[in-house]
Amino acid sequence: MKRKNVVVIGGGTGTYTVLSGLKEYPVNLTAIVSMADDGGSTRILREEFGILPPGSVRPALVALSNAPEALSEIFNFRFAKGTFKGHNFGNLFITALTEQFGNFEKALGEAGRLLNIQGEVIPSTLQHIRLVAKLENGKLIEGETEIDVPKHDGRLKIQKIWLSPKAKANPKALLAVKEADLIVLGPGDLFSSIIPNLLVEGMPSAVKKSKAKVVFVCNIMTKFGETTGFSAEDFLNVLEKYLGKNVVDCLVVNKTKPLKARVKKYEKEKAEFVRYNRGLLQKRVKDVLETDLLRRGGFIRHDSDKLAKVLFSLV
Repeated sequence: MKRKNVVVIGGGTGTYTVLSGLKEYPVNLTAIVSMADDGGSTRILREEFGILPPGSVRPALVALSNAPEALSEIFNFRFAKGTFKGHNFGNLFITALTEQFGNFEKALGEAGRLLNIQGEVIPSTLQHIRLVAKLENGKLIEGETEIDVPKHDGRLKIQKIWLSPKAKANPKALLAVKEADLIVLGPGDLFSSIIPNLLVEGMPSAVKKSKAKVVFVCNIMTKFGETTGFSAEDFLNVLEKYLGKNVVDCLVVNKTKPLKARVKKYEKEKAEFVRYNRGLLQKRVKDVLETDLLRRGGFIRHDSDKLAKVLFSLV
């Protein structure tokens, strides 16, 4: 039986969760990752070396790795002191490879080879970009970090978001979408990880034209400053604003509420459980899958094995 092509569009821990689970299934995996990251170690390396953000691709590389655990773990190692304080080893390694090969994509290929990854990691664009958001009060917020960790009033909704300067999609990313059998959007930070991929010229139309089934995995918790008070319907509204209506074929929502003890920490961060109305969603999406996707302990996130099982069933 021919392996199906699964393309995961996003970035950060959400994409890591999807990839690490699906890696165990007989599919061809491709991760298309946002190039908008400009915080911490990545910001410094972008400024000093003029490279695309290594911190965006590192989690996806680690998720797809079949290398010994010690090797994949060191890619996530963060220096706590000295000259490299705050830097991830993986970020520095990707930067070194980019300097050596003179090309970010070649560096990713070599990092993937060394990590023995099962799949491919593709930047959504090869141009240097910056995220800009307009709040409902008219104020402009510049930079992915400023959106991700708001210094402004996080209760203000994001009215619009765009790239500065405008950027074209990576041709490799467009080809992957064209050849996909399943396209997975999310989970992850809506405005700072998922939507940036849809802001590059050519990506929305490529997703629309693709023969693939398009799936949106809704977040379990809201995020203060990005999706404050959002329901699943609100997530879909924003997604359709940048992707277009009637493009999402299936919406996956978690139906299991976490225990109050686990929610307490999130209440301090002004995050809430994402609620949904099945009837409203069914009027807009062909398939609405409600299931238990919650991790048993730790952070309130999707369980990678549970999510992968659901996604594989769709191909």
